[in-house]
Amino acid sequence: MDVRHLDLLRELAERGSVTAVAAATHRSPSAVSQQLRTMQRQLGLELVRRVGRGVQLTEAGTALARASSAVSTAVAEAEATVDAWRAGSVGVVSLAIFPSAAELLLPGLVHRMRAHERIELQVADRDVSEDEFARLTADVDVVVGHRSDGAARPDHRGLRVVPLLREPLEVAMPLDHRLAGRSRVTMADVIGEPWIGVPDGYPIDRVLTAMALQSGVAPRFVHRTVHLPLIENLVAAGLGVALVPRHTSARRAAGRFHLATLEDVRAGRWVEALLRPERAARPAVQRVLDEIRAEAAAAEAASEEARRG
Repeated sequence: MDVRHLDLLRELAERGSVTAVAAATHRSPSAVSQQLRTMQRQLGLELVRRVGRGVQLTEAGTALARASSAVSTAVAEAEATVDAWRAGSVGVVSLAIFPSAAELLLPGLVHRMRAHERIELQVADRDVSEDEFARLTADVDVVVGHRSDGAARPDHRGLRVVPLLREPLEVAMPLDHRLAGRSRVTMADVIGEPWIGVPDGYPIDRVLTAMALQSGVAPRFVHRTVHLPLIENLVAAGLGVALVPRHTSARRAAGRFHLATLEDVRAGRWVEALLRPERAARPAVQRVLDEIRAEAAAAEAASEEARRG
């Protein structure tokens, strides 16, 4: 059994089409199809069947695609052992991170990585809906994503999930707002306000959806954007209120907008690192992950200390 053929099955299971697999693996679609046919012939099993103009994995193909993750991880661990004896932590590590987490974590992470001169960190901003972060792991070594409190955990089977921190969400309001003198507010106090929000499906939006279900009042949105500094600017300009991440926004709040804690709603988001197991086996990737965890812990501690002070 050729390990490379197993990898193709897994890619097909995750990407959904021969064309997408070909683009991701730098092959032609005909070459991918030929290798899949070769594997079926060698094993004597139907792994892929044509459906319409595309293809679909059979039950046997799906089962083998799932098993391929363990095989790829074992191979990667063996290669990592050789690399560790030869050179230690060295190589290129790609990181995808959503913008507000990058604001919080990236400056310190880059500083920490200066101690690892043989690791080249390549960073890309990627802000997608809560359910889309897992898909990025097919092309990126480490993906930093987030999910909302209370929502069902996404299906991350086959991935390594590393919790980084829980960031509370607070209500940002203009300095002249009627509630700006209060450190705590209730859902009833703010649900009827004009809201500046994020697109559907993003963690902060899911918290507002939960508030709407509990209160029976649908939020009235005056603007939606994924750009946190813009949200803060619109709040500061008096156009509405917003849910914003505490650790990130608190550093820019003074003299611009007021932050208040929601006392009757568990409002927050979990920031996590997602990796394919075979990528996590690489010493350089593990080193980057260790430094991200250390920076997340430091950022969380610094934010809480500033809040108490």
